Amino acid sequence: MVVRRRKKSRKLRGRTRTMGWGRIGQHRKSGSRGGKGAAGMHKHMWTWVVKYAPRWFGKHGFTRPERIAGKVKPVNVGVLDEIAGYLEKRGEARVEDGKIVIDTVAMGFNKVLGSGKVTRPLKVIAIRVTEEARRKIEEAGGEVVIIAAAITPTEEG
Repeated sequence: MVVRRRKKSRKLRGRTRTMGWGRIGQHRKSGSRGGKGAAGMHKHMWTWVVKYAPRWFGKHGFTRPERIAGKVKPVNVGVLDEIAGYLEKRGEARVEDGKIVIDTVAMGFNKVLGSGKVTRPLKVIAIRVTEEARRKIEEAGGEVVIIAAAITPTEEG
């Protein structure tokens, strides 16, 4: 927020209706500021645009449609480790060879990221897994199963 350094009394000259600006619309309405909103951005406010908002006009870049690019829905291994016991109690995960099996695809995630700690052996079924996530899961005695059939050509990489 900008600090007002000058006194308010410089503008409010004698607590009157017009404050010293006359009675017929002086210092009123949008004419005193050069128009409403973005009026004049290609005309009398062009120097302001060049200095303060150079990317105001025009198109910038390209956004691929979501149906083509595919949306990444990630989950961290730390979160999976935290909720593993909870998922097991609810029946959404099962224990297999001493490892809690978590199907991230069934949970609605398509990528496993490596943030967080893995304190128990997990068997994670996923579409994509980062190297950091794979390393943490395997160091804790778990394993990673990649579902290759679920990968579409646009989701690779």
